[in-house]
Amino acid sequence: MDTQKKAYLHALTAIVAWSTVASAFKITLRYLDYSALLFFSSLTSLLFLSILMLVSRGGRSLIVELKKGATPRSFFLGFLNPFLYYLVLFKAYSLLPASRAMPLNYMWPIVLVLFSALFLGQRISLNSILAILISFLGVFLIASGRGENSPRTANIFGVFLALSSAFIWALYWTLNLKSKKEPALRLFLNFVYGFPFVAAYYFLAGHQLKSSAGLLGAVYVGLFEMGFTFLMWLKALRYSRTTAPVNNMVYLVPFLSLLFIHLVVGENIPASTLLGVFLIVGGIALQQRSERM
Repeated sequence: MDTQKKAYLHALTAIVAWSTVASAFKITLRYLDYSALLFFSSLTSLLFLSILMLVSRGGRSLIVELKKGATPRSFFLGFLNPFLYYLVLFKAYSLLPASRAMPLNYMWPIVLVLFSALFLGQRISLNSILAILISFLGVFLIASGRGENSPRTANIFGVFLALSSAFIWALYWTLNLKSKKEPALRLFLNFVYGFPFVAAYYFLAGHQLKSSAGLLGAVYVGLFEMGFTFLMWLKALRYSRTTAPVNNMVYLVPFLSLLFIHLVVGENIPASTLLGVFLIVGGIALQQRSERM
């Protein structure tokens, strides 16, 4: 098979998998609370990444990397992802319809532009400012809508959490921009040093598994949100002759996610949410286009 076709195949696999995770979050949260989903999905991803690293690098090499990586910075990055990011995100999904939580979380590329200016000294062009305003207009449309079955107070807190998750992920991404580690190894180390925070929160806060019915969903989330899909995406970028065609396919994710949310979860998608998603994605596309000009 031609390498570019392999790139598209891997990218499409990753995009379809990512498009299902919002539905998986919402369905699994019917059976597990957000802390149990965090614990069991993180554990699944840690086990998956550990096996992958052992096979690709060997035990001795991996021990060396773990010793070198045991720094305060590594623990802080692990605190951000997987612990804080998914803690906030899963709680947001427990309070909001998936059709609202997903696009608000998808704001992180726009937040990344702001953080790059604040922390890395990068200039923001007029096109970038316009892109930010367009995306935040989309956020306003989605955030101002009322959830179908949630109290208004839960909606406000849920919107705050969903937007906060975008800021947490953008901060994590900004801190990783200058890292020279291989992305798969970096992700593995994040889970190694972040999982103690996950386990401590789950056990010390008195959370208990109330039902085993959602464990399969947690395993799915651990594989297809946190582990396997990310590696498929890296392979797509590696196979592609240029990254632009593959990166452009990411814009399909929020729209496919809404389709799955409607068909699988059974949520109605308000017109305001659909318009908001178009504005958010349009702002992101405009921003990324301005970076290439």
